[in-house]
Amino acid sequence: MPIAVLGTWGIHAAIGEQRREMEDSMLNLSRALASAVDVELDAAVSAMRTMANSPLLAKKDFPSFYAVAREAARARPHWAGIVLTDGKGQLIFKSALPDGTSGAKIIESPSLEQAIATHQPVIGNIAKGQAGEYAVPVRYPVVRNGEVAYVLTAAVKPDRILEIINRQQVPKSWVISVQDASNLRVARSKDHQSTVATGISPTLAQLISTGKPEGAGVTRTLEGTEVITTYARIPKHGWMVVIGAPTAPINQVLQQSLTTYILVIGASLAICIGLAILLSRKIALGIGAVEQQALRLGQGEPISFKPHSIHEINQIGAALQAASNERRAAEEEREKLMASLSDALKQAEQAGQAKDEFLAVLGHELRNPLAPMVTALDLMDVKGNEAFRRERDVMRRQVAHMRRLVDDLLDVSRITKGKLEIRKEPVNLRTVVERAAESVFPLTATRDRGIAVSAVDSWVNGDETRLIQVVTNLLTNALRFDPKGEISVSLTQAGDGACISVRDEGAGMNPEMIEQVFKPFFQAPQSLARTSGGLGLGLAIVKSLVELHGGTVSASSPGLGKGCTFQVCLQTIAPPSPADEDRKPASQLDQHARIMVVDDNIDAAQAIAEMLKLNGHTVQAVHDSHVALEMIQDFAPELMFVDIGLPEMDGYELARTIRRRYASQRIKLVALTGYGQSADKSRASNAGFDRHLTKPAELNDLLSAVDLLKGS
Repeated sequence: MPIAVLGTWGIHAAIGEQRREMEDSMLNLSRALASAVDVELDAAVSAMRTMANSPLLAKKDFPSFYAVAREAARARPHWAGIVLTDGKGQLIFKSALPDGTSGAKIIESPSLEQAIATHQPVIGNIAKGQAGEYAVPVRYPVVRNGEVAYVLTAAVKPDRILEIINRQQVPKSWVISVQDASNLRVARSKDHQSTVATGISPTLAQLISTGKPEGAGVTRTLEGTEVITTYARIPKHGWMVVIGAPTAPINQVLQQSLTTYILVIGASLAICIGLAILLSRKIALGIGAVEQQALRLGQGEPISFKPHSIHEINQIGAALQAASNERRAAEEEREKLMASLSDALKQAEQAGQAKDEFLAVLGHELRNPLAPMVTALDLMDVKGNEAFRRERDVMRRQVAHMRRLVDDLLDVSRITKGKLEIRKEPVNLRTVVERAAESVFPLTATRDRGIAVSAVDSWVNGDETRLIQVVTNLLTNALRFDPKGEISVSLTQAGDGACISVRDEGAGMNPEMIEQVFKPFFQAPQSLARTSGGLGLGLAIVKSLVELHGGTVSASSPGLGKGCTFQVCLQTIAPPSPADEDRKPASQLDQHARIMVVDDNIDAAQAIAEMLKLNGHTVQAVHDSHVALEMIQDFAPELMFVDIGLPEMDGYELARTIRRRYASQRIKLVALTGYGQSADKSRASNAGFDRHLTKPAELNDLLSAVDLLKGS
């Protein structure tokens, strides 16, 4: 019965999730339609602005300007006409009427008065004109010497908005409606002609009464149909796009699913009860037989166990039979056990080696598709294309997150094997803290808050990249478990030690969790939604890296819901001399270079090539090792980016061939691969590469590699 209840809840939850996904899809469509309507209204305003600059209007040549306006209205079938009034709202002409026609009236005068008062374009409410045709006035004030001299008005037909609605590919049962600022209906996908200029239903009025710019809920249409409704307003003009989808199909699916499930569960319960009765009888008889044989075994008598239809009882009988011969076979079993243990150890060693090889291949295969994605994002940034900036930022953050997950897996593998190395040199912890905060800060951009940083100069002997990784992991961990509180990172020095503290006001921990938090793959309990995400490796890597630096890391928390503090303490050293501290890396190459990119991944090769071309270099993209060797003579590259995983002839062999065949040209070679361990870098160096880049390489990595030419 608990399973039946859980299954019923699961069906209901699944239908609810489908409904939420449907609401999200409808809300996105509402936003898109709102943007399309906004563009259409802005286009009408722009057209009026263009006409307002006419020299005929400046000369007050109204007859000629009337002809221009009439021709402009004819060129736009979705306009009912163009109206010109003076600065006091008095009508000068309507293009829909002959010039000089008397008795013409101004329709929807409040919007005209608003345009005169505010000196700004105004989108009026839908109204019926003198000809009995509905239209929306788009008014543009013509300002001369700080005063409104004229007001140009374009009367846009509702049919134009209806065209935008009809272009949407939605089910026929859906209803789409566009309302003006006073909630009068401008266009509707169903019964447009009979509903234009009418108000909204009471249920929709209640839904939008919260004043939010967008939302979703359940309302009823003008026809009385219950629908899932989403709406989105156009902030600039106050218009609203409303989309309704009937709830009946969803309710029908839920009812059918529950009915079928209940019938199946009922039948299953009846069958299970019958099987349970039969099975219990067999088990009782079998246990009685086992009991008799156990008594015989205790009395030293031979065992005679008859096979039983229940496998488990047969196993018990076999165990009793084996027990009677245990003393005689003890030594033999011991030898078998030792052999089995030896085989298990060998299998464990093989499994460990297979795991390391798998992680290396996994890192390579995951980095390969990430590489062209990173390069494509850099390419869009270099081109200065501001379109889809938010979407690119989302992609860049998620690609960076994927890259961190891959690096975490490989780091844990190296740590467990004791192969993780660090390169120690004088490092200013203040720089470490600031760079880590800068790398994590974009994750908080949408939360309308930042990271409070407080740091002093403190020098240690360590690996700057790994120390930045330590602070970044602590900040990322704080962000995962602190959705709205302040996060701070501070660096203090006392005596010969320096401590970095990261504090958050998030979920907090109990003492049991604090004891486990630095263990690999440990994660705090969370809901099925896994809002915190991650692999549970970040803090384990922090502990290993800090210990490799001879430091300590600790965690503390007042309790659940009261935040956490993580502290890393390291031994300090004397600051280096200014001459050592002021050493700067070489700047990027000033002159343009001839560069060849060799990669069988066409997307990756072309993206890198285009990126380098935008930086002024002459670039040739090649997708085959043999073709690359043939083109070197004619293209004469100064620098080559070579993928290691090339077909037929891999990157190592290609590099050795280039060094042997074109030794006199002194070509700089850069290995570009998804394998980034120390052994991979050594192998690339032995093959003749001047530098090793791990995919996905960013723009700065590529340009830094180009600087190799400065030393040639």
